[in-house]
Amino acid sequence: MIISRKPAVKEIIDSYFDYRMLKILLLGAISGFPWVLIGSSLSLWLKEEGLSRSTIGWAGLIFAVYAFNYLWAPLIDRLKIPYLTTKLGHRKSWIILMQSLIIFCLVMWSLVDPKTNLIFIILIGLIIAISSASQDITVDALRIEQIKSNEKAAMAAGASIAVVGWWSGYKLGGLLSLTLADFLEKSGYDNYWQITFLFLGFVIVLFNLGLLFIKESDFHTKNQTHLKLDREFEKKLKSQNSFFNFLSSMKINSFVAWISSTIIGPILSFFKKNGFSIALGILAFIFLFKIGEAFLGRMSVIFYKEMGFSKSDIGIFSKALGWITTIIFTILGGIFTIRSGIIKSLFVAGIFMAITNILFSILAWYGKSYLIFSIAVILDDIAAAFATVAFVAFISLLVDRNYTATQYALLASIGTAGRTTLASSSGSLVDFLNGDWGLFFIITAIMVIPSLILLFFIKNKIRLN
Repeated sequence: MIISRKPAVKEIIDSYFDYRMLKILLLGAISGFPWVLIGSSLSLWLKEEGLSRSTIGWAGLIFAVYAFNYLWAPLIDRLKIPYLTTKLGHRKSWIILMQSLIIFCLVMWSLVDPKTNLIFIILIGLIIAISSASQDITVDALRIEQIKSNEKAAMAAGASIAVVGWWSGYKLGGLLSLTLADFLEKSGYDNYWQITFLFLGFVIVLFNLGLLFIKESDFHTKNQTHLKLDREFEKKLKSQNSFFNFLSSMKINSFVAWISSTIIGPILSFFKKNGFSIALGILAFIFLFKIGEAFLGRMSVIFYKEMGFSKSDIGIFSKALGWITTIIFTILGGIFTIRSGIIKSLFVAGIFMAITNILFSILAWYGKSYLIFSIAVILDDIAAAFATVAFVAFISLLVDRNYTATQYALLASIGTAGRTTLASSSGSLVDFLNGDWGLFFIITAIMVIPSLILLFFIKNKIRLN
C-alpha cells in the first residue's frame, strides 16, 4: 500500500469545487435512479397487491444481474454501437441505449395488472435490471475517466460526489415515486403505480438530455492499446498452440485473439498487479463488506409498512430526510477518506454500519415511533454514506485505466453478488424468525464482521494507484 502525505484542507476543498464534479454528480444520479424502480417501488407495489415477504424477497433476485455484468463488460468496453457511437461517443451511446430500453419497460409496466401478470412484471423488472447493470458499466467508466489516475484527492472527492449523485437519484427518485403514488391513490386512481411509472420514465428522458453535455475522453488511444494486446495474444497463441494454428488456417485466428485479450486481459492485469493471494483477499473482502446493509435494505420498506408507516411517511423520513443527511455526510465521508486514508475509512464505516443496524432492532421492539424511526434512518444513511464513499474510492483506485469499464464492473459486481444473491433470502429469513424483526436486524449487524477481519490481514499488502 502506498503511503503519502495528507492533503491540505484547501486542496480537499478545491477538489470538491472542480467543475468535473457536476458531471460526476449527474452520472451518479443516472446510476442510482433505476434502483427506485426495481427496489422500493416494485416492492411496495407487490406488497400492496398482497404478496408475501418471502415472495417479494425472492423477486429481488433480479438484482443478481448486477453481480454478473462483468461477463459482458469487456464487450461493452470495446463494441461500438452503429451511428450512436460516432455521434455521441462510445460511453454515452451505451448509456442512452440502455436508458431508452428502461423507458420502454416502464411503459410496459403501466399497461399490466400484477395480480394476473406477476411473471410478466418480474420479467420486465429483470430487463430493467439488466439494462441498469449494463449502463452502470459505462457510467462508472465515464466517471473514472473524468479524473486522471494520479489525482488521488480528486478521485476520492469524485467518489463521494458519485455517491451523492447515486443517493440523490435513489432517494429523491424514491420520494417522488412514493409521494406521487400516495397522492394518486388518495385521489381515487386504482392504477396509481402504473401512472407513477410513466412519470418516472419522463425523468429518465431529462437525464439523457443532461448526459449530452458530458464530454468523454478520446476512445482511439484505448482502442490502440486493445489492438496491441490482441496482436500479442495472437502471437503467443500461434507460437504455443497447434489448435490455434489450425484456426489460423481457417482465417479466424484474429477473432480468437480478440476474444482472449478482451476477456482475459483485464483479469490478468488485476492479478499481476496485486499478486494472486492478495487479489483473492481483495475480491473476498469486496464480496462480504456490504452484505448486512443489503439484507437490511431489501426488507426495509416492508418493515416500515408492517410497522404502520404510510408511503408518504416512508417517502419523507427514509427518502427526503435520508437524502439530506446522505448528501452532507457523503461529502464529510469523502473528506474523512482523503485525510485518513481509504483503508482506515473502510474499518470505521464497517463498524458504524453494524451499530446503526441495531437501531432498527430498537424500533422493532419499541413499536411505531416517528422519533426512533427518524434517528434510525438518519444514522443508517450516515453509515451507508461513509461506507459507500470509501468503497467506491477503494475500487476506483484498484482499476487499470486500459480496462476501466471491465475491471470496475468486475470488482463492483463481486460486491453486488453478495448484496443481491444472498440478500434475496432476506424475506425468507424474516419468515424463518417468525417475523422477529429485532433479531433479524441484529443478525444483519453481525454480517459485516468477517469482511473487517479479512481486511485487517491484507491491509498492508494492498496496492492502490
